[in-house]
Amino acid sequence: MKSIGRRNIAAGFFLLAGFMLYGFVLIYLRDFAPGKEEWIAGSLDGKHFEARLAHVHGNLFAFLNVVIGYLLVALPIREGTARLVSWLALLGMLMPIGILAEVLFGVPPLLVLAGGISMVAAMVVLGIAVLRADPVVAGASRTR
Repeated sequence: MKSIGRRNIAAGFFLLAGFMLYGFVLIYLRDFAPGKEEWIAGSLDGKHFEARLAHVHGNLFAFLNVVIGYLLVALPIREGTARLVSWLALLGMLMPIGILAEVLFGVPPLLVLAGGISMVAAMVVLGIAVLRADPVVAGASRTR
């Protein structure tokens, strides 16, 4: 297995596990915690809404890293480009971490912006790299 991409797969699974556990915390707060009615009433805006955004984006960006990592391992993408995509996708995970840090600690949304921009850039660079990949090497050639 190529080393570029493995880090994304591992980090994606770890972040996925973390945000899944965080989802259980949100379920507890909504369904079982004392004062759950108040939490539900405030869940459409403010910190409660952003807490849910962190959970959703954390799981999405974690899963994207798993997929991106697999594609970097499996496809014939140039090493420099693969390394760039890998790091951009890993930095993209700053977005959901930044949302959570904003909710819990009042951190300014700089991590959210940096992570979001990094993930979009990773998608664009990966899309271009896939278009440039040699389909014969990738096993996508058609036989007649």
